[in-house]
Amino acid sequence: MLRYIKLLFLVPIGAAIIGFAVLNRAPVALTYWPQQLGGPFSLSLPLSILLLLFLMSGVLVGGIATWFTQGSHRKAERQLRKEAERLKSEAERLKAMQPASNELALPLFKSR
Repeated sequence: MLRYIKLLFLVPIGAAIIGFAVLNRAPVALTYWPQQLGGPFSLSLPLSILLLLFLMSGVLVGGIATWFTQGSHRKAERQLRKEAERLKSEAERLKAMQPASNELALPLFKSR
């Protein structure tokens, strides 16, 4: 069911991106520095490719920023996982040390 809901959203988005790419095929000059400042580098690309490249670079930069800001959460999770493993091994060690029978246990007192 989730797959169909995902398709319900992704198909129109994909159609819009394809339509945008087909309708914006005219080349656009991208100059990194104005000519007055001596910027000789200019790139001519279709507008759709240029905008999609900017969109992809924004997603990449946002993903990297999110990765770095969530580093403390990942560190805390690693520490908690290590602590859980330590406690689990200690519990297993204590179970192994426990006597097999109840010979060492205190006898039950009967009420009168």
